[in-house]
Amino acid sequence: MEITTPSIEVAAKRKKLWLAALKPPMYSVAIMPMLVGSLVAFAETQRLQAGIFVTFVVSAILILAWENISNDVFDSATGIDVNKHHSLVNLTGKKRLVFAIGNGCLGLGIAGIIAIALQQQDPTVLVLILLSCLLGYAYQGPPFRLGYQGLGEILCFFAFGPLGVGAAYYSQTQSWSVGSQVAGVIIGITTSLVLFCSHFHQVEDDIAAGKRSPIVRLGTQRGAQLIPWLCGLVLVLIVVAAIGGYLPLWSLLALLSGISAIRLSLQALTYHDQPVKIFNLKFYAIGFHFWSGVLLSLGLVLPSVL
Repeated sequence: MEITTPSIEVAAKRKKLWLAALKPPMYSVAIMPMLVGSLVAFAETQRLQAGIFVTFVVSAILILAWENISNDVFDSATGIDVNKHHSLVNLTGKKRLVFAIGNGCLGLGIAGIIAIALQQQDPTVLVLILLSCLLGYAYQGPPFRLGYQGLGEILCFFAFGPLGVGAAYYSQTQSWSVGSQVAGVIIGITTSLVLFCSHFHQVEDDIAAGKRSPIVRLGTQRGAQLIPWLCGLVLVLIVVAAIGGYLPLWSLLALLSGISAIRLSLQALTYHDQPVKIFNLKFYAIGFHFWSGVLLSLGLVLPSVL
């Protein structure tokens, strides 16, 4: 049977929608807190428990999958995703199945964290991750839906920053350090920046659904003007942490991520009020999040390697 050009185009479009729905680049958001937290521990102790690290990373990916999937389900209930063609609920038309898959991911992720807690005979890591999950649920889940009040970025900061990075550090050392919490603040800001940048293209949909996102409250211009300051704060924190001895001096390598910060800032300032052109702004933010995290991680490892 001959495959027509329209059929090929429809298949390609559907594949693109599925990729957008599954959000592969977003999973660096789950991996980075685990990577940075564990490597801060390595820089301080010269030890890395590889099995715990791998378990934590896999669990974090599964938990983020739950959050992304359940958010699609919760958003479908409010009607805010009516124009979001890459919503998993809109793609499949099977809300209950999507919700069940999301909850399955959560169960498997928490099981991995329980395994770490049992191995260490210490519930601290489990408590920290459960707190992060609670914040993740409060973001979009009923009856809280705090993301609709513009509080999503604050929840994201704590869940992926001090709590996420702190949990990864504690899983390696069963202790605390200033360095791990400074790193947590850095990762928390860059992660929240990803969420912040995801609002620019959907202001009209947010307003229609009664969602008071930061960009709805600030306007796109003021929101765009805030981005260079947030990026600058991250870079200043890296300098202060390295010079203050909380992180190795090699951590200054992360300043190279300033290139991504400039690209992100220019994109926001230039196209903030053009939904079609600003649609991909969150991917610029993911770029800054990724490179700042990877370069910081490299800076944590290099002193031991050299």
